[in-house]
Amino acid sequence: MKHDLFRRVNDAALPNAAAICRRILPDGKLNGIEYVARNPRRDDHRPGSFKINVKTGRWADFATGDKGGDLIGLVAYLHGLRQIEAARNLAVMLGVDHD
Repeated sequence: MKHDLFRRVNDAALPNAAAICRRILPDGKLNGIEYVARNPRRDDHRPGSFKINVKTGRWADFATGDKGGDLIGLVAYLHGLRQIEAARNLAVMLGVDHD
């Protein structure tokens, strides 16, 4: 059941990746296929090293080495959540059944 939730959320999130990034990282900007923002988890003074690929969902902070493979992982990282909690939060945001 948990893996099905991750699949459904990732399937719904990826086509909406740019909009999700704008919502959770409102100070960022889309630059080609990368959304570039400041990392709110550290004292990041200007955008540049924290990037999310809106086609694949992969993300990384090249200044710290933090990285992940999907938008669920990004939400978990940004909000200090477990993966399942992040998946449920994204499910609510996207209107995906999460029961």
